[in-house]
Amino acid sequence: MPAPQEATVELVVNGTRRTATVPARTLLVHFLRDQLRLTGTHVGCDTTQCGACTVALDGVAVKSCTVLAAQASGHEVTTIEALATGPDGTGSGELHPIQRAFQDEHALQCGYCTPGMVMAVRQILADNPDPTEDDIRHELSGNICRCTGYQNIVAAALKAARVSR
Repeated sequence: MPAPQEATVELVVNGTRRTATVPARTLLVHFLRDQLRLTGTHVGCDTTQCGACTVALDGVAVKSCTVLAAQASGHEVTTIEALATGPDGTGSGELHPIQRAFQDEHALQCGYCTPGMVMAVRQILADNPDPTEDDIRHELSGNICRCTGYQNIVAAALKAARVSR
């Protein structure tokens, strides 16, 4: 029997239930960007090397370029757009402490990797609320920044950890 050509995807994205029919081989990153127009999740490599596409799947950071949209069906996805919260719950207001730390520590230049870095730091702090600099560097090794040299990103992660405790 041939593989199905399409898949119906039913999932919760940033708190909103979403249903769509997509080509069966659609990657989660392309579903988020192209179907749902959540363009904060970036495509950097499609090979799990850079981490620009990092999102939370059921609360765990994953690289969405290695997950099929159909595999995410029945699950909850959180993207960078959901981190800042506004009074109306739309994600249009107050920066998340990690985002604020990235801003305060100048932890970006071009900004392309930033959403993935923020989502990765979110996971790091969820797993270890009091990480060392070495812990952060080790955990961020799967995310590539081609601009900053990482020092300010690590400083932002440390600051976010302090603020969040």
